[in-house]
Amino acid sequence: MPAFWLERWGRCNCTELRALVSSWMTVAMITWTIISLTDNVILVLVAMSIAGVGVAGQNVAIIYVSEIAHDSIRGGLTAFSSSGYIIGLLTSYILGGKLTYQQVVYTHLGFSVMTMLLLTLLRESPVFLVMKGREEEAEKSIAFYKRLKIGSKDIAFEIDKIRLQINPSSEKTYLPVDTEEAKDLAKHEEQQVEQKPTSSWKFLMKSKSSQRALATVLIIMTLIILMGCVVLQVYAEPLFKEAVPSMPPNQCAILLAVDFLIASLVCVFIIDKFGRKPLLIVTAAISGVCMFLLGLQLQTHFAPHWFTVLIIYTYSFVYMLGCAAIPFVLSAELFLPEVRSLCNSITMVCLWSVNFVTLLVFKPLAEWLGLGIVFYCFSMFSFVGVLFGYAYIPETKGLSVDAIQLLFLKKK
Repeated sequence: MPAFWLERWGRCNCTELRALVSSWMTVAMITWTIISLTDNVILVLVAMSIAGVGVAGQNVAIIYVSEIAHDSIRGGLTAFSSSGYIIGLLTSYILGGKLTYQQVVYTHLGFSVMTMLLLTLLRESPVFLVMKGREEEAEKSIAFYKRLKIGSKDIAFEIDKIRLQINPSSEKTYLPVDTEEAKDLAKHEEQQVEQKPTSSWKFLMKSKSSQRALATVLIIMTLIILMGCVVLQVYAEPLFKEAVPSMPPNQCAILLAVDFLIASLVCVFIIDKFGRKPLLIVTAAISGVCMFLLGLQLQTHFAPHWFTVLIIYTYSFVYMLGCAAIPFVLSAELFLPEVRSLCNSITMVCLWSVNFVTLLVFKPLAEWLGLGIVFYCFSMFSFVGVLFGYAYIPETKGLSVDAIQLLFLKKK
């Protein structure tokens, strides 16, 4: 469904549409409205189910940001979407400790309404507009986001770049390489899509670079979830309670959210400087070490209780610094416009499916094997992520989408 909406109504209109039926912000508005009007358990569960559908709005935001951002800062702006999520999480934790239940509900309902009003200020994605043949509107959108004058050469250049993304048979090229190998690879990709399919699914079935990009993102997304961050967040409260019994659970949650926020903001500033691949490899490796030490501590208690807290905060910071953000950045960068919405929707389905399965099997595995062994497994997946990132993740820093496709066509 998210892919269908993205193709038919566009990125901006899709977000507004979900405000009415199933998306991010107004689905949240519907959710908080229901919760504010009832304390019936069944209705509250229905409201939370509706909110779960609205999570697809995160997918829209990532695609939208990647399509309006300049290549040189695309990674940082895309990664900032996770910072926004953490800011909301931190705000909720703080409000939850200070306000009554009803006050929290009405406050979040107010945030949802305010966000819907702010969304009306957005312009449609120029990539979507060019795909639909609405180039005059695309020029206005580019002028709005890049602060350019209508009719300027810079806008014409941006329109030509978008045309090249959408139509690989164009004779013009802005690829950073001008070699026979690059031309052969581009010709090979053109042959895969020479008769442009009418649907994203057909395009995906014909485009080898898109298939390899999707497989890469799905694998790294799965490995990132299996590193255990979602389990650690769920299990953090009893660990904190054992390590620092004098600290209230809400305060521990707030500090953990602050830890996440600082790391996510640091990621925004360094991802376009150091690149996606090195940041992913380094943070996955350190995360693996932290998970191993945490498993060893839970199994043998070789260090004081404060060491458990230190490891949890260190792991959370490092994980959010790279591992948590980079798969989303890659999902926004690696796909051609024709399949971008479809592939991102598939990626989000993978993300939440693996999250669900991980949480479902965690407790039985912990009871069967012991907590220490389970955290060793998380550590193992972290190191597998290091190896996969080194071998298969391309460096996309500063590259246009057509240049990124060449990197996947070179894979044998």
